[in-house]
Amino acid sequence: MTGFELGHNGLRYFVYTAIIEEVDMQESQTRIVEQQLAEALARFELVLVPGLYDSGPEHWQSCWQRRFSGWRRVTQRSWNEPDIHRWTDAIKRTLTQCQRPAVLIGHSLGALATCSLLDSGTVSVAGAMLVAPAEPAKFELEDHVPCSRLPVPSVVVASHDDPLMRFDRAEYWAGTWGSRLIDLGEAQHINAEAGFGPWPYGLSILSEFIATL
Repeated sequence: MTGFELGHNGLRYFVYTAIIEEVDMQESQTRIVEQQLAEALARFELVLVPGLYDSGPEHWQSCWQRRFSGWRRVTQRSWNEPDIHRWTDAIKRTLTQCQRPAVLIGHSLGALATCSLLDSGTVSVAGAMLVAPAEPAKFELEDHVPCSRLPVPSVVVASHDDPLMRFDRAEYWAGTWGSRLIDLGEAQHINAEAGFGPWPYGLSILSEFIATL
């Protein structure tokens, strides 16, 4: 075997080892986050709030629901009309089943409905993760979404190329609601179509947020 061949094989071994170590680190971090979220269930109920048309089987909300059997998911008879009163009523029904304060995890219209519910009165909610909230004007909901600080801690996760809300508007709403803003860069609507299935980084955001409550 020549020196070049030895060097080439050595480099290949080094790269292979580095990849294995990185995968091991990612898996270790995933286990830590899963453990943190499992422990969070002793203090909170974690409630998924889908948006318009519900979240399909490859959507991160559905992936999370399958992954964590103790989480709840808002259900309603029809998801095809942007009737925010129907959404908020469905969230209220789910909250009546909860034994502990809830952390609401809303996507798109579900994020707007979460804000609307929080603004409407006293509910047993400890915090809210608002992913890719839609621009209220897109659904003629300007009068139903609060233009003031939310009564509980919140985090907004937004994208620069979301077709339902410009990033500067996401910045505006995060500031209005008193939310921490997480910038995902170019992530479209942060849904299955944009490639957000299991979304481990989203779980890390949620875990870190819950740790502050």
